[in-house]
Amino acid sequence: MTNLRGFWLRSLPELPPAHCATPADTARAELRQLAARCPAWGGIGISVDPAMDRDSYALEGKILRGGEAGVLYGAYALAEAALQGKAPADFPGGVQAPAFPDRMLNGWDNMDGTVERGYAGRSLWFEGGRFAYEPDRIRQLGRLMASVGLNVLCVNNVNVHEPAEGLIDELLPELAAFGALLRPFGVRLMTSVDFAQPIRDGMATADPLDEGVQAWWARRADAVWAAIPDFFGFLVKADSEHRPGPFTYGRSHAEGANMLARAVAPHGGKVVWRAFVYNCMQDWRDHSIDRPCAAYDTYMPLDGAFDDNVILQVKNGPYDFQVREPVSPTLLGMERTALAVEFQLAQEYTGHQIDLYALASVFRDFFDDVPAQRLRAIAAVTNIGRDESLFGHPFAAANLYCYGKFAWNPGESAEESLRSWARLSYPEAGEDLAEKLMIPSRGVYERYTATLGLGWMVTPGDHYGPNPSGYEYDRWGTYHRASRDAVGIDRTREGTGYAAQYPPELEARYSDPETCPENLLLFFHRLPYSWRMADGRSMIQRIYDDHFDGAAMAEQMAAVLRELPLPSPDREEALRRMEAQCRNAREWRDVINTFFHRLSGVEDAHGRMIYD
Repeated sequence: MTNLRGFWLRSLPELPPAHCATPADTARAELRQLAARCPAWGGIGISVDPAMDRDSYALEGKILRGGEAGVLYGAYALAEAALQGKAPADFPGGVQAPAFPDRMLNGWDNMDGTVERGYAGRSLWFEGGRFAYEPDRIRQLGRLMASVGLNVLCVNNVNVHEPAEGLIDELLPELAAFGALLRPFGVRLMTSVDFAQPIRDGMATADPLDEGVQAWWARRADAVWAAIPDFFGFLVKADSEHRPGPFTYGRSHAEGANMLARAVAPHGGKVVWRAFVYNCMQDWRDHSIDRPCAAYDTYMPLDGAFDDNVILQVKNGPYDFQVREPVSPTLLGMERTALAVEFQLAQEYTGHQIDLYALASVFRDFFDDVPAQRLRAIAAVTNIGRDESLFGHPFAAANLYCYGKFAWNPGESAEESLRSWARLSYPEAGEDLAEKLMIPSRGVYERYTATLGLGWMVTPGDHYGPNPSGYEYDRWGTYHRASRDAVGIDRTREGTGYAAQYPPELEARYSDPETCPENLLLFFHRLPYSWRMADGRSMIQRIYDDHFDGAAMAEQMAAVLRELPLPSPDREEALRRMEAQCRNAREWRDVINTFFHRLSGVEDAHGRMIYD
């Protein structure tokens, strides 16, 4: 059975019985357990109302009324309120409903059992090319997802690095059995598919306009939905990072996506098409190519060309989940296409689930810039694995919890979502865990790694630890172009033109270094080290100070953590990882400050040690 370390329902430790067949059955079981734990919340009945939206609910006196899955989401909302010491009278009135109908987790799981960027161990459900899992752990995953309102799971790697055609062929019975474990929690399945799968089945082409290819996909869709009637759909990464796609045949991505969409449409299925397309073989000498421009340039001309059951999934920023990025202009520009935003819970560039980095403020910043009504769905790459606690670092559970909160309500408070997670998961630690560790964690990490909007100064491949020139001359198009005089990239109309992809108000804000947010300054501008910041410091001094301050703040967080009354083994594991974070912060401080000191020749105004 899964250890509930870091899991916000650990005060309700019992899984609903395995005989629960529907979300309503699960809701009744959870409310019985809640009544035993919190008698003031007892006696609440369940009423499934077919007239209500599937995911909505309302508490009316002692009756929780809702749609097919809504009653379960309502039960978990009641549990959260009760376990935080609230009274039934404090529960929100009226109908509660999610902002997005599709709230997805995207797996990075490979069928050999590995997980791409697997910071919580091997796959929870794959091994040796097949499904391999403990049923109760999968049911615990379903419970975890439902408790924060998530309803779609893509089981295999969204990057499709290995052939996974068996999932929609000979492994369909195993896929159906896996889905049956999640169905009582309101979770539907999705799989990533390779655009070229028909070729591996013996066809000569995967051209989306070929009638034989269209028929092949239609037959596959018929078989999948016959085995799993509530299957959600297919996720596709095409023409990106050497993956096959419609460009091979001179076709557009709308033509490729629509071909698949028409195959699944008779079953009510969706095609989620990832907009992660860019030139990954560029020449660093060519300053005219700017990777952040790629998604907008590729997809904006296709706005309105996608079928209704295609969801274009766009990363929250224009790069690739860096410590700080502006919002992707593609999500602001495409008005006639169903869109999903994609976040990354796995901390690939934000500390590998070793260093603390709470994502709640990333979600908050995003929805401050992008109105939720522009989106059809929301997705996040998972941070779970076969680790005993599912997350590696027990505090990394907060990122999945907060993601679910924002997926349900984009108006959520970043700080309050982290406080709720801490109160539910570690009531022993009081408010200090949230206030002194989780809430400031993003700012601390940003200071000692990637201040002022710089990114990609990481060890290539691994992406953990500093390497300021690691990607500087690389084909991936991830540059900071630091020289002896200046650093950053001019992305105004006088530079690469990227800023012009934004609506006029945002373009004006980003294009003027005096109004550009300082935490994005070097993303949008190339500036001399002598540039004066708003507080009067030179830019180079700000870089030095941030790295020294960030490392010192990491040490302060470690001191706080040592005093928190956390339970074992969470305390020991969190301390072990915090020690690694402090070492990492010192390394970042010394490597980055030395790098810029050697380039600029400017001494630190405070005479601190910079290695030369």
